[in-house]
Amino acid sequence: MFLALVVTPELRQFLARARGGAARLIKVCIKDEQLVLGAYREPQQDWDQDYDHFLLPLLDAQEPCYILYRLDSQNALGYEWIFISWSPDQSPVKQKMLYAATRATVKKEFGGGHLKYEMFGTTEEDICLQGYQHHVLSCSGPAPLTLAEQELQRIKITEVKTEISVESKHQTLQGLAFPLQESAKRSLHLLAQKRINYVQLRLDVEKETIELVHSNPTETRDLPRRVPKDTPRYHFFLYKHSHEGDYLELVVFIYSMPGYSCSIKERMLYSSCKSRLLEEVERDYHLEIAKKLEIDDGDELTEEFLYDEVHPKQYAHKQAFAKPRGPAGKRGHKRLIKGAGQAIQDS
Repeated sequence: MFLALVVTPELRQFLARARGGAARLIKVCIKDEQLVLGAYREPQQDWDQDYDHFLLPLLDAQEPCYILYRLDSQNALGYEWIFISWSPDQSPVKQKMLYAATRATVKKEFGGGHLKYEMFGTTEEDICLQGYQHHVLSCSGPAPLTLAEQELQRIKITEVKTEISVESKHQTLQGLAFPLQESAKRSLHLLAQKRINYVQLRLDVEKETIELVHSNPTETRDLPRRVPKDTPRYHFFLYKHSHEGDYLELVVFIYSMPGYSCSIKERMLYSSCKSRLLEEVERDYHLEIAKKLEIDDGDELTEEFLYDEVHPKQYAHKQAFAKPRGPAGKRGHKRLIKGAGQAIQDS
């Protein structure tokens, strides 16, 4: 809603002259249901030096008003201006509504093409020089995202889009890099030295760090009990076993993500941090990861499952072709075919 109040001839003539640069500041008020000239100031110094000195003394803590403030910059129409709507909290509600409904009229009367920025303030901090500078910064930044756009942006963080063509290049997701806490670093060093056989890590979402949960001695049969049912975890396990007569000790990385029992933020952070964590572990701690697994339930981690994942079965020999059997039942008379020049004997 907007209200078209009468603009006094004095104000209309003054606005026309002021657009040419004669005034630095114009205060417009509503008196007797008319838009009138409340005050004005002529330029003395640069616009930023005049700003607080001219503007703040004209603000009434009990009454709204409009302020037009001229910058030193120009566009195709002439000088550029700031349009300020001053509506203090202590002013009467009726006055606030009247000024809110008349704002469009004032802008139209002055000429919207001359206005570079528009500001609204209820306290001096909102529209002082520092407040204006904050406003300019906010205008130059990206527009705020809707909830749907925020969700799409989070999804894109963990996605890698690839286009397959002759000139396509390999593309990987860099991911997030949360720093490891000291206790986690020490445990990974001990694991690399094979002085411990299990390390469990978690993300501290608030601190944006990777923390040690524990490094208790763990056998393969204990792994299902180590996996939480309600939160993600990273696990490094020294898998000791025999394969084809050889005794092996291989490091297996297990990323446990219990489905949708945890928040979207947790799922995305754990997924994004995983690759950078593995790069750091292999580079800085010289841990060679033999197998990387992702599970949603600890019950999957049986001895057989782990062995088959580390040493997948190889099918080297193809099954021989089996000749189909002939039809069942009576097969008729046999015939014996002799050599050339001999008789044929039926049985």
